[in-house]
Amino acid sequence: MAQARILIVDDDPNIVRFIQVNLKNSGHDVFIAANGAEAVRLVKEEKLDLVLLDVRMPVMDGFEACRRIREQSTVPIIMVSADRDVNDKVKCLELGADYYMTKPFSIDELLARVAAALRRPRGN
Repeated sequence: MAQARILIVDDDPNIVRFIQVNLKNSGHDVFIAANGAEAVRLVKEEKLDLVLLDVRMPVMDGFEACRRIREQSTVPIIMVSADRDVNDKVKCLELGADYYMTKPFSIDELLARVAAALRRPRGN
């Protein structure tokens, strides 16, 4: 698989570091945002191949960020959240997310979902 440009959006530096190291070790270029507002800006400014987006964050939560990203881009979005509420999962999918993963997760599962999302064809 060719190197992908992946945005990690999470306000927990430990989670960000864990995902970042593993994505870089898999050959991907990684961008980081600490909240949804930064994520929306980066999606506008960078040509990204995938967004990993947390739900609960300051400034702008993942729900609103997902909605705004989807208004401007078809980039695949994987929601990554500690929230196990089925209503939140459904809401994310209805807002345009492609997958929803619950923390804690296995890095192998995350990398497999990243690979699956990157294989899917998409429009501009």
